[in-house]
Amino acid sequence: MSTETKTTEVSASSAQVSATLLDGKALAGEIETALRLRVDAIKAKTGRTPILATILVGEDPASATYVRMKGNACKRVGMDSIRVEMPSNTTTEELMAKIDELNNSQDVHGILLQHPVPAQIDERACFEQIKLEKDVDGVTCLGFGRMSMQESAFGSCTPQGIMHLLHHNNIELAGKEAVVVGRSAILGKPMAQMLLNANCTVTICHSKTQNLAAHVQRAEIIVGAVGVPELIKSEWIKQGAVVIDAGFHPTDTGGVGDIEMRGVENIASAYTPVPGGVGPMTINTLIRQTVDAAEKSAGL
Repeated sequence: MSTETKTTEVSASSAQVSATLLDGKALAGEIETALRLRVDAIKAKTGRTPILATILVGEDPASATYVRMKGNACKRVGMDSIRVEMPSNTTTEELMAKIDELNNSQDVHGILLQHPVPAQIDERACFEQIKLEKDVDGVTCLGFGRMSMQESAFGSCTPQGIMHLLHHNNIELAGKEAVVVGRSAILGKPMAQMLLNANCTVTICHSKTQNLAAHVQRAEIIVGAVGVPELIKSEWIKQGAVVIDAGFHPTDTGGVGDIEMRGVENIASAYTPVPGGVGPMTINTLIRQTVDAAEKSAGL
């Protein structure tokens, strides 16, 4: 091997930089420390504790686990939570009446209706019943519209958490080509709009998209938000791309996301782990936005 060849190999090796791990769990912990101080300030000024009301309809075990996790997050920052449990045969009218009760309570600063609800309930109508100022989960059409127009509103928690994670890690967004795989009302669509507001050029892919691989291969920022285990293959990912996996699917060995992560650390410039990336930021954003709502209510 010639000296020139050896020098080239050493230079290439030296130039290779390890991908940045976008650690949502660590960032969420940092934010909680700051939130505790904000909650203390609200208590000191008003004598009242910020409260998040969570509504669980039916007995879905996964939903019950998520609600419990959100209640635990409230406790960690000194907030209270009200857990409203309703039977699986609840009607749309009964659920809307309960939401109105929480809307009218001065003690409640945020309302979360746990998705999904039983099939007989008009979930969208119930989401829309939540007052804008208490829509801390970012699920109403009004909130989505205001966010899209860059007016004041609470963003959908998962995409808002992703944006916070990107900004915290100084990921450049303006001018980048972003591909969002998934178009759900609370993840894919608001994620695309938030990236557009950050001056990305955005493509949304979905179940009817032809040649998904070709779209992913162009992406400088790829967001997996489709809900299908490892649908997006690591071999499709462009060198130096930022890889955000918003999916989680339990397995015998822990869990996988929507993106196949094998070798991604050698391809991406930055990526979220599964678990520990996007998930912690979702709950953290819910709690942070409830504190925001409580501060606004208190005039802080």
